[in-house]
Amino acid sequence: MSQVDVSIFIPVYNEEESLEILQNKIETSMQATNISYEIVYVDDGSKDKSFEILEKIASNKKNVKVIKFRRNFGQTAAMSAGIDAASGRVLIPMDSDLQNDPADIPRLMGKINEGYDVVSGWRKNRKDTFVDRKLPSMIANKLISWLSGVNLHDYGCTLKAYRCEVLKDIRLYGELHRFIPICASWVGAKVTEIPVNHYERQFGSSKYGINRTFKVILDLILIKFLTDYLTKPIYVFGGISALSMILSVLIFAWSIALKVFGSIDFDHTPLPIIGAMFFTVSIQIFMMGILADLLMRTYYESQNKKIYAVEKQININN
Repeated sequence: MSQVDVSIFIPVYNEEESLEILQNKIETSMQATNISYEIVYVDDGSKDKSFEILEKIASNKKNVKVIKFRRNFGQTAAMSAGIDAASGRVLIPMDSDLQNDPADIPRLMGKINEGYDVVSGWRKNRKDTFVDRKLPSMIANKLISWLSGVNLHDYGCTLKAYRCEVLKDIRLYGELHRFIPICASWVGAKVTEIPVNHYERQFGSSKYGINRTFKVILDLILIKFLTDYLTKPIYVFGGISALSMILSVLIFAWSIALKVFGSIDFDHTPLPIIGAMFFTVSIQIFMMGILADLLMRTYYESQNKKIYAVEKQININN
């Protein structure tokens, strides 16, 4: 298929009641515009009749693509497959549970046309329970914005718009799909957000609970590390190693002081053992830093990757 204006890609997991309604809503929204589009559904190992319904939809719609996973791999994997299959100039993910509104797609496109590279949806009036959904999300969003420097109200909103060139080199793992705006900012993308509609779930129940917050925190730590130290991991490992070495020296000095001034033998205090432990840990962490630095160099050099991103070139022949 030749390139279209918009690729809408949708992860699906056990949403048989929603799919035909969602398809109709997307068609109604897009028919009111002059935007050419395609829809990429990714069935993430559904156990209901979701795939059969998607097959039926795709048999009558040439602009509908369907990908079926062998098992459930998770939302990040489904979004990655959608990105790989998309041919649009702009890529827009959205949920399949009818909580996102396809009528917001033209508004996202309007912001893209203003010159932004990433437009994030903000569920300003979110229709979810407060304690187990909204409150953890509010805390996570504040923390993510503070650590990343990319200030968004709602990282968890699936409905976003990306220029295709922003996503083409991004590889997603874990729960990293929610951090795509941060990954895009690494290469200088212009990021903004707009309020979007959000509706209560009509069918079934949410696939995510409060336990997901723990995974998000771990991925956030990874993102922070990659943001600041991807090309210089020895700095963070070396810093921890130096701290551990300083602690070991102080502990040894303390144990010697106790020996000299307090007449306490080494075998009567655990301090020498603790000092030796910190000394050993400092050496191990430093060696891990060297290994991480070597892996980083292998990552870039073996794949001929650059540690920078160029927006424009003038009179440069490649």
